[in-house]
This record gives sequence, structure tokens and C-alpha cells, in this order.
Amino acid sequence: MQARAVEQTMAVGTGSAASKGVVSAGRSFPLGAEVVAAGVNFSVYARDATGVELAFFDREDDSRPSRVIKIDPTKNRTYPYWHVFVPGLGPGQLYGYRVSGPFDPANGLRFDSEKLLLDPYGLAVAVPKNYSREAARRKGDNTAVAMKSVVVDPNLYDWEGDAPLRRRSARTIIYEMHVRGFTQHPSSGVSEPARGTYAGLIEKIPYLRELGITAVELLPVFQFDVQDAPPGKTNYWGYSSVSFFAPHQAYSSRQGGLGPIDEFRDMVKALHRADIGVILDVVFNHTGEGNHDGPTLSFRGLDNAAYYYLKPGDRQYYEDFSGCGNTVNCNHPIATKLILDCLEYWVREMHVDGFRFDEASILSRGEDGVPLDHPPVVWAIELSDVLVNTKVIAEA
Repeated sequence: MQARAVEQTMAVGTGSAASKGVVSAGRSFPLGAEVVAAGVNFSVYARDATGVELAFFDREDDSRPSRVIKIDPTKNRTYPYWHVFVPGLGPGQLYGYRVSGPFDPANGLRFDSEKLLLDPYGLAVAVPKNYSREAARRKGDNTAVAMKSVVVDPNLYDWEGDAPLRRRSARTIIYEMHVRGFTQHPSSGVSEPARGTYAGLIEKIPYLRELGITAVELLPVFQFDVQDAPPGKTNYWGYSSVSFFAPHQAYSSRQGGLGPIDEFRDMVKALHRADIGVILDVVFNHTGEGNHDGPTLSFRGLDNAAYYYLKPGDRQYYEDFSGCGNTVNCNHPIATKLILDCLEYWVREMHVDGFRFDEASILSRGEDGVPLDHPPVVWAIELSDVLVNTKVIAEA
């Protein structure tokens, strides 16, 4: 395996977005969009891709990018990682990827250069008012109606000394709740702008303290696709994640790329001040991309065969151990890394106190789908220094 690059200096790309500086090759780590003093380093995993474009946008509903950087496969690629450093960019910049490669579903390849893809490591998501799941499913360019990732600098927030509570499980009384449903109705007594949001939950802290609970367990708050539902219905519960690092945008009273992440942190900080921990219901067993007829939103367009279990006899179809259309190949090395990095991020940068794993048994399956005696992802969670004393709850 080729060693991962630390730095290169060759120039690539053209365009005129927020920055007109000469871009450089950057580095292959960390994955995602890393903000540094001089700009942003972008890195994405796409092993079998033949080309990758990084597209920038001024608004979430723009029909065309304000700048496109074609990542040079000879100078800006280190093994499966495509990377580029863009000077002058900062938090709030909207972006997405277009990835080229063979469209050969029978062999597990589903590249589609017309689809704008979310960054699997994106820390926030912007959703256009006319977002269309259908446009990501059918042929053609979906740029204007696609979700976009948002550049975030997690170091800008002032936690004011906050940290996870580390309360023992034996001393924990958990209240499970749906962020939207908990305060959406007027009978909640929450102020109208905050109903159904992270901010609305803050207003209910006195009520939670009266109940005597010591932790809230939030039903899924990772960004999900609200259109992942039968015709005429809306995905209310959120068990269809599309961006594991990003708080769900619609649960924030502050609209805009960076609003949800700050409001989520405000909620965690306020709960901790009231001596109430925060546990997240997390869904790593499947994603909102669905089955073979589903949309191309992110993982499917980057490395379909790495992120999902495919039918051995006909790889255009997905193994459905989750009962939700697809199943994440949790013990493929890149998926294992994604899951561990995600959990550590939510503890380190978002200060959550624990996780409840939806359909946790899927985390035990090997790359061939057969349960393992020592599944790497489960051991990675167990051995993580960051996750020490973090509550881990498994739904069998």
C-alpha cells in the first residue's frame, strides 16, 4: 500500500469562488474539510474513481457552482484519497463532490458524474428549499436540488469549560425523546420560533429536572433525508442518515450552514449545566441511499462496494440485513474508520455522553456479511481512548 502524502506543491484547478488563490495538492489526511489558518484542506476517499471534482457554491439552491476544481489524479491523489488545499476559504463555504468512474452495477460500480455528492466527513449540511430525492435517483444533473456540505471549524465554539458528564450507568435515568416531537406542539409551552428544535429542548430543561432524569436519549439527529418515505409521507423518525457528522439541519431554529452545529452545542452545554447527559440514537447499519433503485447522495457515488454489502451473485442488488434497503459494510476498513471517527468527533467536539446503536448486531458482520467472533469495528470502539467512559448501548 502506498504511503499517505504529507504535502505537495503542484497547482491544479481553475475558477473564481470565495478564493482566487492558487490551490496546491494538500494532503490526504484528515478526511473531510480541515480549516487551517491559510485556507481549507479537502480529502475524500474514492478508490475506484477515475476523476473527482470539488465544487463550491454561494447558496444552497444554486444551479451551478461558483467554482470547480478538477483534482489531478497524478499530483493530487494518494492511493484511494483525492485531496487538494484551497487557500482563502473558511467556515460557511458550501461544497460538494462530483465523481467520475464506471457505471457498472452488476459489478458493484455506480459512479455518476452528474450527481453532486455530500462529503462523508462533512460537519454540516445545507438543504435547498426545493431539495429533491427523486432528482438524485433518476438520470441527469441534480446540482440545484442537492444537499451541500458546509465547511466548519469546530474550534471556533466557546464551550465555557463544558465537558461530558461521565456519570456511571448505574446512576443514569434516561428519557428517550424525539427532538422535533418533544416541543413541536403548542402544549409544550415552548416559544413559537423554538418549537421542534434544539433550542426548544433547552426551554424544557426545568421540566426535565422536575422529572428527576439524568440523561436524554435523542432519537436520530444525524442529517437525514426527510423525503426517504412512501409517496405523500415524510420521514419523521430520522432512521436514514445521509451525513453522520452533521446535526440535522431542520431541528435548528437558526437556518444557515453553521446554525445547526452551534445550536446543538448550545443545547448540550445547557443540559450539562443542569447535570443532564446527552445520549444519541445512532444508525450505522444502513443509510438513506436505499436499495438498487435509491438515490445517489454520497457513499454510493464514492465507493459503493466498500460502503455496502452487495449480493454475491449479482452485485447490482444490496444485501438487506437491516430491513431498510441496504446495509453498511461496517467492518470494511474505510467504513470502520468512518464509524470510529464519527463517534470520537461527537464526543470530542460535540461533548455527547453516549450512544445507543440501532440494530447493533450488524456491526458484528464481516465483509462477507457473516458474523465475526472479533468484529474490528466493535473492538475499535472498545479500545478507543476518546470513548473511554462513554456510554455504549446496543439494540440487539
